[in-house]
Amino acid sequence: MDGREVLAIIKEDAMLKSIPTVVLTTSAAETDIAQSYRLHANSYFTKPAGFEEIDGLVRCLNKFWLEKAKLP
Repeated sequence: MDGREVLAIIKEDAMLKSIPTVVLTTSAAETDIAQSYRLHANSYFTKPAGFEEIDGLVRCLNKFWLEKAKLP
């Protein structure tokens, strides 16, 4: 099962569909981005190449989703 299949399952489940989903992938393909949003991903990020950049991105995501965003 790939991430898109997991995303589809999460968003079809009434108990899980309100959980924010973030796609973090190596793909920058427009088709993958569009498909992820069609499956109701809340955001899509392409993984940076280096560890420090990945760490920075994860820190920003955590800050946004865990500290700033108001969730149901």
